[in-house]
Formats: sequence, C-alpha cells, structure tokens
Amino acid sequence: MSDYHHGFSVSIERTGNQRVLLTMHARGKLEHEDYETLVPMLETAIAGMEQPKIDVLMDVRELEGWEIRAAWDDLKLGVKHGRKFNKVAMVGSKAWQETAAKIGTWFIGGEARFFEDKAPALAWLKETS
Repeated sequence: MSDYHHGFSVSIERTGNQRVLLTMHARGKLEHEDYETLVPMLETAIAGMEQPKIDVLMDVRELEGWEIRAAWDDLKLGVKHGRKFNKVAMVGSKAWQETAAKIGTWFIGGEARFFEDKAPALAWLKETS
C-alpha cells in the first residue's frame, strides 16, 4: 500500500541541565527502522548529562501497534534507559493504549499516565517532580 504512513514525529528539547522533553507523535504500525532513528536521537540528547531525567509526551491517537521486532526495540529502550524516564504522558483514545501506558510503568523509573487530551498531559509533565 503506497499511501501507508508509519513512524514517529519527534522533538527533543533540553529543558535544563538534567532535563529532556521528548515529544513524539506515533502513527501506523511502528517498525524496527523507526527505533533505529529514535534511539540515537535520544542518546545524543542525553549525552554528557550525569543524571538525566526524561519527560515524554507521546501522542498515540494514530498508532495501530508495533511489529514484533519494534516491540522488542521498545522493550530494550525501556530496559537500557528506563531509570532515566521521569514522566511519560501518553495521549490516546483506545482502551489498549491505556493498558500499554500501565504496562510501560513496569519498565521506567518514573510514572506513566494516560490522557485523552494533550493539554492536561502537558500540564502534568510541567508539574515539578
């Protein structure tokens, strides 16, 4: 299918000496190649930080899922950098996405929450912690 779109739109912003805000919009079915792009970007953003804290705003309203290799990549990212994740706000509209947010908390050092709208998700991320 030539008009099938998948992948991440990513913005990475350093918000202080040890803070990073990772904003992602995921669409379609994520593939291994998507993580081959994302992971080096994230690792470059936190390079040189002694104890980085990563906040994530992930819009998954257009996400259909992961291919199995991409799901493995997601798990490896969580295992390798999980303790660096401070807050993960997942914005979605489907029950399985809410379940994915809950499962995600098993692999990060911080907290993950599910939201149906972006504004309250962003407000929660900006609260000091």
